[in-house]
Amino acid sequence: MKAARNLLHFLLVAAIGTVACVVLLLQRSQWPCDRAVPAPHVEVAGLGNGTQQAADPSMKNLVGNGKQKAGSSDDDKLSEVLRRAAMEDNTIIMTFTNEAWTAPGSLLDLFLESFRIGVRTEPLLRHLVIVAIDGKAFERCRRVHPLCYALPAAGASFEAEQSYMAGNYVDMLWRRHRFQARVLELGYGFVFTDVDIVWFRNPLLRIPVAADFAMSCDAFYGDNPYDLGKRANGGFVYARPSARTLALYGAWYEARGRFPGQHEQFVFDRVKHALVARSGVTAQFVDTDYLGGFCERGKRRDFHKLCTFHANCLVGLKTKLQKLRGVLDEWKRFKEKAGKPGSNITALTD
Repeated sequence: MKAARNLLHFLLVAAIGTVACVVLLLQRSQWPCDRAVPAPHVEVAGLGNGTQQAADPSMKNLVGNGKQKAGSSDDDKLSEVLRRAAMEDNTIIMTFTNEAWTAPGSLLDLFLESFRIGVRTEPLLRHLVIVAIDGKAFERCRRVHPLCYALPAAGASFEAEQSYMAGNYVDMLWRRHRFQARVLELGYGFVFTDVDIVWFRNPLLRIPVAADFAMSCDAFYGDNPYDLGKRANGGFVYARPSARTLALYGAWYEARGRFPGQHEQFVFDRVKHALVARSGVTAQFVDTDYLGGFCERGKRRDFHKLCTFHANCLVGLKTKLQKLRGVLDEWKRFKEKAGKPGSNITALTD
């Protein structure tokens, strides 16, 4: 009996010690529940050469070695806009605009119209943040939408239409990339959508809840969304806030130094396999059956499935407006036909 009592006492003490150790380990956890945190500097094999940080020192305030400067008025304004826009899971929708895109009758009007006539997309406007990259775009945004953010000027001028790969186009895209990283660092997930995309349904319903990162592509081959061999298109991006996703964004920006003069989409396509492998993110491309666009010429548009449609692979604001208006008019006719007695009404409820 005495031996049994001693054994019982030993087991009880061991159990208490184990519980105490677990509690201490949990208290010491730096990132409980995988909440968004500033990511550590990440060297991705084959990407770093030690010179990329010099390409834009301000990046150190977004991801990597530094943290966003606390207490700045710009940071406070952004935090307030994100807080107001956030869904229950802290996800926001955002787009970028400039003066040319926000002028009356331009892309922003078409973009907002699509939300209002889509299938259960109008409520999503409560979660849409329009980021204005010049003063006139911000003024126009405030007239048509309640959630606008003026991105602080960085010396360049972005008011005019930005022709592909010309002038400030590349700088604008990398500035957008840095802003996405900043949103993640503040603890918010996002759906980024170009303003030359019209929305028919909620595309989030086509992204698995376990995905850290998802992107549209110019063409979808095969049936495996996790096959990274497809050509990326940065017009639609989903990112969930986590240390992994921030690590991906930090290493992605650092890789810019290897491809001078190229935009973020080009760089991602060149280094995506290494980025995903080393950061540990679960990444996928979304099927173009759901995120369509003009790059897949000749492909039939199936409005039973489409969530968004992108005016990609088109040159010029006027052409984009004309073609995208045609797609939106086609959607309206589809909705009208689907709502008639005897038609397939379920087409509007999927």
